Amino acid sequence: MSSAELRHTALDALHRSLGATMTDFAGWDMPLRYGSERDEHTAVRTRAGLFDLSHMGEITVTGPDAAALLNFALVGNIAAVGVGRARYTMICQADGGILDDLIVYRLAATEFMVVANASNAQVVLDALTERAAGFDAQVRDDRDAYALIAVQGPESPDILKSVTDADLDGLKYYAGLPGTVAGVPALIARTGYTGEDGFELFVKPEHAVTVWQALTEAGAGAGLVPCGLSCRDTLRLEAGMPLYGHELTAALTPFDAGLGRVVKFDKDGDFVGREALTAAAAKAESNPPRVLVGLIAEGRRVPRAGYKVTAAGTEIGEVTSGAPSPTLGKPVAIAYVDAAHATPGTSGIAVDIRGSQEPYEVVALPFYKRQK
Repeated sequence: MSSAELRHTALDALHRSLGATMTDFAGWDMPLRYGSERDEHTAVRTRAGLFDLSHMGEITVTGPDAAALLNFALVGNIAAVGVGRARYTMICQADGGILDDLIVYRLAATEFMVVANASNAQVVLDALTERAAGFDAQVRDDRDAYALIAVQGPESPDILKSVTDADLDGLKYYAGLPGTVAGVPALIARTGYTGEDGFELFVKPEHAVTVWQALTEAGAGAGLVPCGLSCRDTLRLEAGMPLYGHELTAALTPFDAGLGRVVKFDKDGDFVGREALTAAAAKAESNPPRVLVGLIAEGRRVPRAGYKVTAAGTEIGEVTSGAPSPTLGKPVAIAYVDAAHATPGTSGIAVDIRGSQEPYEVVALPFYKRQK
């Protein structure tokens, strides 16, 4: 896809003025990095980083049956989410395979915002629209209605406080409230994909530059830097957060991915995939599938998605994500491995990197957990 065919966020010109290296991500022209991705990563871990996430897919669900529709369409108990709160959940196929992982915000009694991954936004929109049949609810594509800006890192609360009227101290993790940022209306959510404290700000596209520039000025003294998708990936990898297309796919159920906790069988009514997921849950208990684990390198070679994990020369799993970890100072990977080899501390594990068996240690995820 040529640059002219790619979708551009409201901050596109600003990214280019900052010297960003741009890349095609799910049909969007997005900043990969502005300078050193290691420096950007470290800024988020120790100070703060600013991200343009406007490629994410916002879908609004409204109407008297909005909660009932989402309970039927998704695996979580969305009807139980309080107004102003958010829930991590998934949308699955009838066979239990994961179509996408989502965050759902309850904005009002009969209004929800579903945030899908950019690569799956159309699939999720189509599935919700199809599943809305028979419900008194409307599904609206709001991808063009929002720009999404994230400020992440230990300094992010103080930075955001200086440009908002919202009560950030009272805003819990996985909650969102309306307020103003830099004088413009915003939905302020305490969510993120970095393993750090932080906020995601949903604003109108025409207000994106105002908000970005205000946060940049407010964070100048605190060491805030603009950050691209490259460091977002190493941050979420260290935090053990799954990425669709890597740890999550349509070939896996939530139970295969070790995320069976998001499936709520005790909610009212039927939901898409219930039968298949009931079977998957029983199977996972009696015959554990491959388990998602962390791997830390003993050497310097970096594993990549698709590389085989071995023990005594026999394949026991596959890497789903791998990168150098700036925080740990050595390469790390997330991999699915046979349950017999999934115990932290298991030795004799290797990753086949272009024919060379590189030694790795099995560790529990996440690799990094912030001190609260």
